[in-house]
Amino acid sequence: MAYSNSTGNFEKMLLQFMSEEDPMLSMLKWLCGQLMEAEVTAKVNAAKSERNSKRSGYRSGYRVRRFDTRMGSLYLFVPKLRKGGYIPFFVTEKKRSEGALMNVIQEAYVNGVSTRKIEKLAKSLGIDSISRGQVSQITKELNNQVDAFRNRPLKKTYPVPMG
Repeated sequence: MAYSNSTGNFEKMLLQFMSEEDPMLSMLKWLCGQLMEAEVTAKVNAAKSERNSKRSGYRSGYRVRRFDTRMGSLYLFVPKLRKGGYIPFFVTEKKRSEGALMNVIQEAYVNGVSTRKIEKLAKSLGIDSISRGQVSQITKELNNQVDAFRNRPLKKTYPVPMG
């Protein structure tokens, strides 16, 4: 569904979002689209189809990218530029939340939750990108960290109290 760029009729826009299957996810998708358009406009010094002497680049359509969030997965139309790449600023911010998700998966594994149950949990949270195989890969990394910790050299001497 296309939404107006105008903020004049905010109530009407909210009502449009309320008619969606998942209003919060729809609002997030709209917000991400607005943020990307503003960022690309600032990067090329011109709005879409605008002609001016300060323009420093040109748009070249869009590419569809899946964006997994805590609210669920959504598909964004990410603007492309003719020269130079464009990655939305919030995609780099996502790496921190992915790190947090990895920590949650590792904690669940340590507490004895099976990879299948972790996959079902992720799907119930709306995250489609976590499979049993990926959970296994994440937990293998945890095993590597534990092995490295266990086999590290102890360089200090630790006094043992005599009783």
